[in-house]
Amino acid sequence: MILRYCCGGIDNRGGNIATMNFSVPENVKDAFDREFAGRNKSAVITKLMREAVAEVEHRQRRGDVIRLLTERRKLRPMVNDDEIYQAREEGRR
Repeated sequence: MILRYCCGGIDNRGGNIATMNFSVPENVKDAFDREFAGRNKSAVITKLMREAVAEVEHRQRRGDVIRLLTERRKLRPMVNDDEIYQAREEGRR
C-alpha cells in the first residue's frame, strides 16, 4: 500500500524505473556483495524492498484487526461461569 501510493505501483513491468541512493555501513555492503556476487543486485534489493513493504502492510492490517476485535469485545454480552457451563451442557445433548 505504501509503495503503491508513493510510486503508483510496485510492479516495474510498466516501464517506470526509479533510482535510489542510500548509504550503508561498509561491512554491510561487503557482506551483501559477497553473498550476492554474480546476481543482479538491483533485483535483489527490489525483492527485499517489496518484502519489507508487504511486511509493514501486514503489520498494519493485523493492528487494524486487533483494534477492531478489541472494540467489538466491549460490545459482546458478559457471561459468568455458570452460564458457560450450562451452554456447554446444552450443546452436548
